[in-house]
Amino acid sequence: MEGRVKVLLSKLGLDVHNRGIITVAKALRDAGMEVIYLGNSLPEEIIKAAIQEDVDVIGVSSLGGAHLTLGSKLIEGAKREGIKDRVMFTIGGVFSSTDAEKLQQIGFDEVFEPGATREEIVSSILEFISSKAGR
Repeated sequence: MEGRVKVLLSKLGLDVHNRGIITVAKALRDAGMEVIYLGNSLPEEIIKAAIQEDVDVIGVSSLGGAHLTLGSKLIEGAKREGIKDRVMFTIGGVFSSTDAEKLQQIGFDEVFEPGATREEIVSSILEFISSKAGR
């Protein structure tokens, strides 16, 4: 792995519950990653920023209930723009285990439910990036 891991974080849609994502941003920074925080953004805006910033990871947070709808649009946009295979897509928030499974089926590489630890999040990202570098 060369250079720092570059992570783009955003609240998905108009959800204003940002305490969790700010905590994750700090944990990733403390782990040596470069973090870009967009705040509230729609899928198109997230994809555009990810391409401009040439990120390794896109992490979104959703507590407002639009995770399936907006999450699908995010992954569809990533496929359309050709970045899905080279960028890790993660989502965290409060949603049912059934929805967590659906989010993985949609195409998220990692789904973090309440209680995920900073160690789990950091190690998951580092393992994913290492596996991509080894290909």
